[in-house]
Amino acid sequence: MKGVASRTTKTLIPGTVLACADNSGAQEFRIIHLIGKGGGGRHGKQAAAGIADIVSASVRRGSAAYLKKPVRVVIIRQRAVLRRSNGMRVRFEDNAGIMINDENLPVGTEVKGAIAREVVERFVKIAGIASRII
Repeated sequence: MKGVASRTTKTLIPGTVLACADNSGAQEFRIIHLIGKGGGGRHGKQAAAGIADIVSASVRRGSAAYLKKPVRVVIIRQRAVLRRSNGMRVRFEDNAGIMINDENLPVGTEVKGAIAREVVERFVKIAGIASRII
């Protein structure tokens, strides 16, 4: 998996509610665990995720096939400011993610709303189903 070129402020901790931005059948996720983050890196500090990170989440609202089951989710939008290397700062109006399978391929066939360019750098297949890339 390729690294992200910008400095992402990681603000999404376990328990955060994310909107589902694809047509997989889920409507709302709650973050359970951050995949690949370990314990957070410092004693007493909670692990946090940001744009283009993979998290394990449970589906809180949506199709009965996914309800209350753990799924893998890629974060595509976050409300915290994202600082890019060219000096531009990007901020979205909600926290959102899309469901992926074990091979990091999207489960849905289209993405509702915009996604950050940093997600496209790391997950190329998501760019194919995206409507807008910012």
